[in-house]
Amino acid sequence: MHLFSRRFSLVLGLAVAFAACGAAAQTWPTRPIRLVVPFSAGGANDLMARAAAEGASKVLGQPIVVDNKPGAGAVLGADVVAKSAPDGYTFLVSAAGVISNSMIKKNMPYKDSELVPVAMIGLAPSVVVVPANAPYKDLKEFVAASKKAGHGFHWATAGTGSTPHFVEGILETTYGAKLDVVSYKSGSESITAVLGSQVDATSEASIVVLPYVKSGKLKALAGTWTQRISAYPELPTAVEEGFPDIRIAHWAGVHAPRGTPDAILDKMAAAIDAAMKTPATADRLKAVGIEPIGGTRASFVKFVDEERTRLGGVVKATGMRED
Repeated sequence: MHLFSRRFSLVLGLAVAFAACGAAAQTWPTRPIRLVVPFSAGGANDLMARAAAEGASKVLGQPIVVDNKPGAGAVLGADVVAKSAPDGYTFLVSAAGVISNSMIKKNMPYKDSELVPVAMIGLAPSVVVVPANAPYKDLKEFVAASKKAGHGFHWATAGTGSTPHFVEGILETTYGAKLDVVSYKSGSESITAVLGSQVDATSEASIVVLPYVKSGKLKALAGTWTQRISAYPELPTAVEEGFPDIRIAHWAGVHAPRGTPDAILDKMAAAIDAAMKTPATADRLKAVGIEPIGGTRASFVKFVDEERTRLGGVVKATGMRED
């Protein structure tokens, strides 16, 4: 009888806990939400985060505060969220590094499984750029010239595992380009190096490079996403130029601590989707080279799974490891 009583109490306790969780999810949110951005203010990831926060807060009826926590290639900010309470009041603005960091870094303070996908915000296609006076008119000519050069062309990256590093890895391992990586601390430093002809090329987010391209200070060879950039539609994609495996973008999504109730995740995903489909928000992002995406939780989970498989293949093929 005593054993039955204990089991009954356990079942009753679980039922009460689930009921409380369900009630909390139904009333969520009742206070401000924190959106942790693991990068500095002003970059593509940060701008997408602020657009999503502004739009989603109107849908949810609560302020969404953007909290920049840069460091360690997005690991610092991601760790903060992974260790936060799964109550729907702390989310991470994720990027490709959130997926690839565990593949290339020796030590990680959290497990990938501690963060769960919620929604896609948008993406800034990467653009392969060279000095304005470079003789190549497209990516095909650049790759062919690199093979004929007596030494590999110098290719700037924003560090190991950065988007430009993955573009370089695909160009080398899949298409035979001869490239020597020159690692900088940031994308802005890489662009400065190309502007000064200290390196031969790099790829960087559309929002960063388009002002230089449109002013004639840099030459764009190809976009690296599957569709042309709304703000610069005359630039062909690498896929169009014969490089179907180059599908890389500076994307921003939202992840949550594992254990956050599904009802809350669904609400957050729907709010972000609505924000990205608001004409004023979409037009503002497209004007600077960012493509608003949105979508469902399921579509973002599918994207993350495919991205993990694809980037993992590049890491394996290149032997990419932490500096």
